[in-house]
Amino acid sequence: MVPFYFAELQAVKRSIDTVLRSWRNDSRRKPLLIRGARQVGKSWSVNRFGKQEFPDMAVINLESEPQVAEIFKSMKPREILNKIEILTGQGIVPGKTLLFIDEIQAFPKAVSALRYFYEQMPELHVLAAGSLLELTLNASGFSMPVGRIQYLYMKPMSFEEFLLAQGQEIAVEALKHDQNSFTDPVVHDALLTWVRQYLLIGGMPEVVAEYRKSGNYERCRQIQTSLLQTYRDDFNKYVKFGRLENVGKVFQSAVQQVGNKFKYTRVDPDELSRNIKNALELLVLAGVYHKVIKSSADGLPLGAHINERFFKALFLDVGLMQNLCGLATDIIREKDLMAIYQGALMEQFVGQELIACQDSFDRPALYYWAREARNSSAEIDYVCQYGTDLVPIEVKAGKTGRLKSLHQFLEEKQQAWGIKISAAPLQYEKPVLSIPFYMVNHWQTLWEARENTS
Repeated sequence: MVPFYFAELQAVKRSIDTVLRSWRNDSRRKPLLIRGARQVGKSWSVNRFGKQEFPDMAVINLESEPQVAEIFKSMKPREILNKIEILTGQGIVPGKTLLFIDEIQAFPKAVSALRYFYEQMPELHVLAAGSLLELTLNASGFSMPVGRIQYLYMKPMSFEEFLLAQGQEIAVEALKHDQNSFTDPVVHDALLTWVRQYLLIGGMPEVVAEYRKSGNYERCRQIQTSLLQTYRDDFNKYVKFGRLENVGKVFQSAVQQVGNKFKYTRVDPDELSRNIKNALELLVLAGVYHKVIKSSADGLPLGAHINERFFKALFLDVGLMQNLCGLATDIIREKDLMAIYQGALMEQFVGQELIACQDSFDRPALYYWAREARNSSAEIDYVCQYGTDLVPIEVKAGKTGRLKSLHQFLEEKQQAWGIKISAAPLQYEKPVLSIPFYMVNHWQTLWEARENTS
């Protein structure tokens, strides 16, 4: 079913659009499976893509039409297509028709069938999407077909996608090609105002569409509350995997630990840690939370130097986070963004933006670094990789704020540069590249240019 906000955001560009067009034109393409949390816009994006790029589109939903799922038991593409044509009353022509299988998690065997489309009907464009997919497949012991399906990870709308939805195309183009224009205090402050609005609205397409249409914060807040309830309603689907009450506890409590090392006892000091851990893992599989895992950053890749016992939690969306924590009034009244929720909201924003600009074909991954010693503790909010560079990233207050940990990291790892993300304007002053909040999506481009501008 096409979301009601389809018409409102029909003309709004999303980063996934370019990826889908590239996939469409690739002669070596594989069936594409889009993964991601509920309500991030998977079905909406595919429906728009199909209408814009194909003469025809066949859509089946395995959740709302469970009887259709039975046709995938045969694992024979031609037989499956014949039955879909009968059920939908439309022909499916390779090269002209996009076949979209929505809510594919409702029948995991349909995922296995995708590999046979690749092997026997590679000329047909096949797209699938699913929410709670990882949760369902993990629980059933299902093994994903290797090398026969391509996976695409979809996230909430980024800050720049939010700007485009509000008609700020000129600002987005300037962020890409004319960053120096934002050194003007008036322009800089205007973009920070948009950041503040994004903190309130977030990147869930339904909320963004409402803000585009009405500009009414209260209506947006009501939609956010409804979306949060949708996630809670999903907990009933978790019950066979873990204790239901623990999932609800973690959902509500973990968001209060954003920006800090996650502690199971802070969720419920009277519950066994393994029960809280299991509940959190379910929420991570559902895409509601991400883990920011501790890495010693002793080399590349960062994932080879992790300690999974230590991690921070990151929520799905900053707009939903502020709603869940009741921060709307703080955002409106507080001038210092880092003062809101003790800086946790901005660490969430930065982490979300760092995920948004990662390769969509890779599972999102974030790391942090910490040294915990009695007389010499230090912590870096995020550590990223750019080529062969280790990139430490600190989220700090505006024009001030100590960077003791950043300097310790640079000295210990023998790195020449680090990044500070704050409300301060763009500035290259070795060893710190200072990036304003509204430019996080371009950190890689700015990092590449640092040596030529210092």
